[in-house]
Amino acid sequence: MPARAEREAELAQPETYLFADDGAVPNNTLPLLIHRAALPADAAGIERAFARHGWPPAWRNGVYPWHHFHPSAHEALGVASGTARVLFGGAGGTALDLAPGDVIVIPAGVGHCALAASADLVIVGAYPAGTQDHAARKPDAARHARYRAEIAAVPHPGRDPATGGPIWPSG
Repeated sequence: MPARAEREAELAQPETYLFADDGAVPNNTLPLLIHRAALPADAAGIERAFARHGWPPAWRNGVYPWHHFHPSAHEALGVASGTARVLFGGAGGTALDLAPGDVIVIPAGVGHCALAASADLVIVGAYPAGTQDHAARKPDAARHARYRAEIAAVPHPGRDPATGGPIWPSG
């Protein structure tokens, strides 16, 4: 395979990270996906790509600086500008550096918390078409079992917000 084709194939494969329920953050059996430099570092361009792939853009902002997750929705983050270091998977999770053009697909229930961000950070957030509730929740021991049940009921989005191709196996 020519060098360019090898590089394109490498770029097409997202990084994957799995996080177990840590007793505070439910997480998910589906992996978090990171497509590095997958889209142009342009908010409007990211919004168009997300919409084209069935993930209508919902907001532009940063990542909350406190542990949270979305028990009723998968979430896509597209870094339009700036950089951030985000902790995924709860307090004992993995800290990852994000850069312009990166697309992160966060399965329902996977915790995330901004550790640091540049002043010029702009992230486009999106949820699969038809998502009714994408509210952020903080870890809560009293509601943990309920959150796990909500996460299990979240529909499979079918398409990847970065590539438009198949996403996680429908299991």
